Amino acid sequence: MHERVSTVALPSSDGDGGEVPDERAPRGRFAARLFGGMARGFALLALCLLGGILVSLTIASWPSIQAFGAGFLFSAEWNPPAEKFGALVPIYGTLVTSFIALVLAVPVSLGIALFLTELAPVWLRRPLGTAIELLAAIPSIVYGMWGLLVFAPIFAEYVQPALAATLGKVPLAGALFDGPPLGIGLLSAGVILAVMIVPYIAAVMRDVFELAPAMLKESAYGLGCTTWEVMWSVVLPYTRNGVIGGIMLGLGRALGETMAVTFVIGNTNFLQSASLFMPGNSITSALANEFAEADPGLHTAALMELGLILFLITLIVLVLSRLLLAQLNRATGA
Repeated sequence: MHERVSTVALPSSDGDGGEVPDERAPRGRFAARLFGGMARGFALLALCLLGGILVSLTIASWPSIQAFGAGFLFSAEWNPPAEKFGALVPIYGTLVTSFIALVLAVPVSLGIALFLTELAPVWLRRPLGTAIELLAAIPSIVYGMWGLLVFAPIFAEYVQPALAATLGKVPLAGALFDGPPLGIGLLSAGVILAVMIVPYIAAVMRDVFELAPAMLKESAYGLGCTTWEVMWSVVLPYTRNGVIGGIMLGLGRALGETMAVTFVIGNTNFLQSASLFMPGNSITSALANEFAEADPGLHTAALMELGLILFLITLIVLVLSRLLLAQLNRATGA
């Protein structure tokens, strides 16, 4: 038995047609199988790493889970000498600062992306886009130092008194802007996080806006639509998956940010009031401040449980974003 070798007709050097063995076909099939196997292996590796992190965090925090149970999530007490721990204050600080960051960063990022794709002159788009993206390269500790030494004094002297004099007078919502202007606190941390995540969200939005077909936009302009109407009715529906993905990327960065938040949030484990001016704590800042000095045992297990909670919060956010996208796709018939 002889192995059958596929042949393909190729022009010879003298112009006559000839058949030469096509040895690339077996090599191509082998390379395709190798590439598919490697890609599948890398995907499984990512899942194994994710599962390994979850399992290791659960094992390390198991003493705390056994000692406090579900009450760990709802207790505001954090007393290492008495070995009494609760995660309510760090969870509250993490969620509040991340929410503030999103509320501030998403409109700014949308405006930046709109300007870069539709309004900015061609000569300005590249340098301005590069300058915005460079903000993402600044280390978080630099943001934290700038926030504590430069932003906090200005915020306490000018912004917080103005907020207290205006929004502080609104019924119900005024409680969020009550209290002494300290410069540091939950609101300050949220603003710093907003500055940090704007480059990520804006960069993703700009890239997905540029993928919108020019024919659709030109058709809308031809019908008399304004730039805002084109963006709201044409570009955003076409690119909503990418836009939501960019927002989730920024939210993930806000949830996991450590050093910048540690500098400006105040690092107190007390729920003194509902005011955003008051100092607080977050999961990441609690881990950064206490993990190196935590005693082995229940204190370390409680900190590890905080890490597990942060992991689960991020996972829940990602799952909810996928469900939101699926709901939007069903609503539009996609």
